[in-house]
Amino acid sequence: MTLLLSIFTNDVLPIFIVAGVGFAVARVLKADVRSLSRVTFNALSPCLVFHLLVTSSLSAADFGRMTALAIVVILGIGLVARLVTLPLRLDRAMTSAFLIVVMFSNSGNYGLPVVLFAFGRDALAHATVYFVANAVATYSLGVFLASAGRRSFGQAARGVLRVPAVWGVVAAGAVLGLGLHLPPAVMRPVELLSGAALPTMLLVLGMQLERGARPERPGLVALAGVLTLVVTPVLAIGASHLLGLTGVARQAAIVQSGMPSAVLTTILALEYDVTPSFVTACVLTSTLASPISVTLLIAALT
Repeated sequence: MTLLLSIFTNDVLPIFIVAGVGFAVARVLKADVRSLSRVTFNALSPCLVFHLLVTSSLSAADFGRMTALAIVVILGIGLVARLVTLPLRLDRAMTSAFLIVVMFSNSGNYGLPVVLFAFGRDALAHATVYFVANAVATYSLGVFLASAGRRSFGQAARGVLRVPAVWGVVAAGAVLGLGLHLPPAVMRPVELLSGAALPTMLLVLGMQLERGARPERPGLVALAGVLTLVVTPVLAIGASHLLGLTGVARQAAIVQSGMPSAVLTTILALEYDVTPSFVTACVLTSTLASPISVTLLIAALT
């Protein structure tokens, strides 16, 4: 009970306080959630991804194994989720929404502090790599899936190339590959914008909650939550064994995989109009249920 209370107080409650500010701003000031989500999507998030990549201190081997695990877990749970949707006969938009909330976890503003609290700073470095891989996948595969809910395959594929965060990854790769050292005049603005990304995502979540309605298919929301919080970490346990992850790297990877649905999926749902009320309900429900599942997961790994 002490661990559960600590996780809730230190990691979950701050999320809801910031989201509550967004809820109040939308309710009282009638602020436009779509405008703020576009600022996050086009300006803040690419700086976040770029900054995390260029400041990482892990070896290439550690980086590669953690990235591979993240990709295996994301694609694996995506396949499971797609198989689950087949007998449900969902339309394209709902299928896309279901896939993005199951596949992409809140491994940043929730997962990173949980890993730090549970396993220390060594684990945090590995958890950061998982978060970067998850973020890159969200901004590439996630964007493709979200846009495919309303667009043709070709349009969705071309849409990925217009995502600023993808080019943030390209820029970071160029900086690292060429061994460049960017001056403070460049890195400090990037760091400031990067630091603004996660809290702004939470504000968007709160603003979207204010305009959200009761989901038409609560059973589908619950199913998405089970896949996110239970099935995904089971896949991560198997993947960590296959890839040879041990110690804090294994702990960080499995805990990160067990995070609730990413706040960022609400922004994708808004940007591409794929049932945003359903996506928001999945994010909220999985986040509310996560203190229990995450606590049990940490206990099993300790």
